Amino acid sequence: MRFPSKEIVEGVRKQYPVGCQVELVQMDDVQAPPVGTKGTVIGVDDTGSLLMRWDNGSGLNVVYGEDIVRKVDDLGVE
Repeated sequence: MRFPSKEIVEGVRKQYPVGCQVELVQMDDVQAPPVGTKGTVIGVDDTGSLLMRWDNGSGLNVVYGEDIVRKVDDLGVE
């Protein structure tokens, strides 16, 4: 696995700031929350992965370049 550059990680941090609300679109993991689950970003690690607190209680991270989420704000949901 190639790790993203510092510039990319910084961009992810700006795009998904702490407290940002997201919705899961795709995650290929047997322990993944169901698609459509919403959660809160609690940080971004040095690999660009989103550290999560999912509304269903899961803490599974969103892996940069593998998993897909979208900001709830981008959907017009408040």
